[in-house]
Amino acid sequence: MKALDLTDSFTEFKEFKSIDRETLMHILEEVFRAALIKRYGSDDNFDIIVNIDKGDLEIFRNRLIVEDGAVEDDRREIAYSEAIKIEDDFEVGEELSEPISMADFGRREILAIRQNLVGKIQDYEKSLIYQKYKEKVGEIVVGEVYQPWNREILVLDEEKIELVLPKGEQIPKDHYRKGDTIRAVVLKVEMVNNNPRVILSRTSPIFLERLVENEVPEIYDGLITIKNVVRVPGERAKIAVESYDDRIDPVGSCVGMKGSRIHGIVRELRNENIDVINYTSRVDIMIQRALNPAKISSIKIDEEEKKVEVYMAPDQVSLAIGKGGHNIKLASLLVGYEIEVFRDTDEDYEDVDLREFNDEIEQWIIDELYKIGCDTAKSVLALSREELINRTDLEEETIDEVVRILKAEFDEE
Repeated sequence: MKALDLTDSFTEFKEFKSIDRETLMHILEEVFRAALIKRYGSDDNFDIIVNIDKGDLEIFRNRLIVEDGAVEDDRREIAYSEAIKIEDDFEVGEELSEPISMADFGRREILAIRQNLVGKIQDYEKSLIYQKYKEKVGEIVVGEVYQPWNREILVLDEEKIELVLPKGEQIPKDHYRKGDTIRAVVLKVEMVNNNPRVILSRTSPIFLERLVENEVPEIYDGLITIKNVVRVPGERAKIAVESYDDRIDPVGSCVGMKGSRIHGIVRELRNENIDVINYTSRVDIMIQRALNPAKISSIKIDEEEKKVEVYMAPDQVSLAIGKGGHNIKLASLLVGYEIEVFRDTDEDYEDVDLREFNDEIEQWIIDELYKIGCDTAKSVLALSREELINRTDLEEETIDEVVRILKAEFDEE
């Protein structure tokens, strides 16, 4: 029979849709069976033959030939007198396979079939994208920036699938223009209004972890294990690594000769300062390594509260805290303990503990100063107004009042 009037559509699906031949045949058959059920009430006596390569589709209606006047169900049976009009050598009891042409369907039915077919194809493609990227969660993908917006960047992969990099998942120093190549990790995949939405991230610790894995063959080979990764995107990161082979230096392997392996990662992350630390199960040693380059005088560990008090010389406190408080914050995240830094005041008896100002300064303000390593009056006064504003969550007026109270203490002396 002449191919049905959907040949052009079949050819388009065959050439441009990422659907295998068997699946496309199944979808086409499903769509036409639905149309047959709607028209004839059943499809169990119809044969559908789809030829994707030729781009045609054939439908045959099978009915049993019965004697004239014995037809009980004209959907499944045909009178002998009607059957011999089609072919004169038919006999009662034989099965007649009659081709269904497009003329048997009305214009609205044809339109409904087309719409149903397009919908099925689109739904299947969406499910393919969802499944593909669901399996890629946690993996790095490379794409091209198609459209940068204020809240997000639209990225196209090599198959022109749309991916999204939200503003919150971009490194603060990231600036992309249309056509730029971008690398990111697949953070999650979700269905929004029946459409797959693939979310990328460049701020996730997993992105840094995958970058290191790609640069260090020893990690791929299982000789080195990444134990933990923490980061403040674009500013600083800490990576704890461990080797099960004493002959392998995990830190040296990750950094590479003259920093050759780590430099590429640093550039990718917009000059993020990356500390690679040799992991140990001993908390005290791990804290010392995590707070590097600061030198620690003594440590008090509270296992129940998961808190650590670290004491060090006054000139080491700022090193332990780091720019913007990033060093101590990341060290706490890396070891899983809340770290508080205190100045070793044995050398300075004229200083005053902040807790002695409870009657003038509220406790929550003192706690905030403790978090940045300021446990005495002079340790606070040693910092500039700008440093105190940047390192704490305190208002400018609050900081000015605290400084006034502390200065007054020494002015009285």
